[in-house]
Amino acid sequence: MKITRYGSLVGVAMVATLTLTACGSDNTSTGGTSAGASSIACKTGSIKASGSSAQKNAMSAWIADYQKACAGATIEYSPSGSGAGIGDFGKGLVAFAGSDSAMKPEEQAPADARCKTGKAIHIPMVVGPVAVAYNVKGLDKLILTPAVLAKIFSNQITKWDDDAIKALNPGAALPSAPIAQFHRSEGSGTTDNFTKYLTAASGGVWTFDHAKDWKAPGGQGAKGSDGVAAALKSTENSIGYIEYSFTKEGGLGVAQIDNGGGAVTLSPESAGKALEAATLKGTGNDLTLSLDYATKTAGAYPIVLVTYEIVCEKGLTGADLDVTKSFLTYTASEAGQAKLVDLGYAPLPASLVSKVRTSVAAIS
Repeated sequence: MKITRYGSLVGVAMVATLTLTACGSDNTSTGGTSAGASSIACKTGSIKASGSSAQKNAMSAWIADYQKACAGATIEYSPSGSGAGIGDFGKGLVAFAGSDSAMKPEEQAPADARCKTGKAIHIPMVVGPVAVAYNVKGLDKLILTPAVLAKIFSNQITKWDDDAIKALNPGAALPSAPIAQFHRSEGSGTTDNFTKYLTAASGGVWTFDHAKDWKAPGGQGAKGSDGVAAALKSTENSIGYIEYSFTKEGGLGVAQIDNGGGAVTLSPESAGKALEAATLKGTGNDLTLSLDYATKTAGAYPIVLVTYEIVCEKGLTGADLDVTKSFLTYTASEAGQAKLVDLGYAPLPASLVSKVRTSVAAIS
């Protein structure tokens, strides 16, 4: 299945780990104006979830809306990183986990075992491009290719006025200063997607393959997309990769990326254009996607990620079942997906959203 573009990206709200509680009884409630939902099939109980920090801002808004509409529900989401979330899920510590990349076989096995009567499935819920963000005084525009990016993040290019960067940015105010490179310090789906991009698009320059854990030499680690964003804001002549919604505060620059079809500015349209090449490779209610990181399509921003909610297709009980299914039904709804537009993400592609709703409805 080829994915069709849908949605746009604007704005952002940065928040911390959430514990949000509503009061009342089990019912179907009419959402308030802040929720933007005509109705939410509310359930009562308390659940925990953890994982992707890239979807932290989306989870903040969704949980806030859900608790305003629903009675007696408590949802705590910890943006501990995709790797930690998958680990928590396999150990039965959370009702669902967020991950910016599909589980590996060694992660899938304990997740399936945790589900007991079913299997763990991937349900895509948040679409967000990965920005190459920088903080260089006076540098209003920066163009980078995947090969140059690979050299910067593998410590082969270490100064801003390196000839390779100057060749891509003639006349730019590039300082003769060391590059302060930041990457994620913990297991991260954003890292996995970024290194998948470098592996696919750099023409062999990137030799560290892809993984949730950072493998290349040099640079400095920071925890979470918010941690990397904060490090960039406080460090002159810095560069790092973060989910796009985290660039909206603090005046960070965002590099244009040239995969070979011309330099592309990160925008709702350019991120959506890259998603048109995504294909569905999961089966049944497991909706894992394959992204074309090496696309040379003119106007397509190539570094995108999809955050999956990892959940038992069957095997949840009690509040873990009731509140998780109710909450994910809301996040996949028209109102829930529309909420993403105000947060710096994109709604799910129109050709995928009906499949997502079917997968959520199958949770039992």
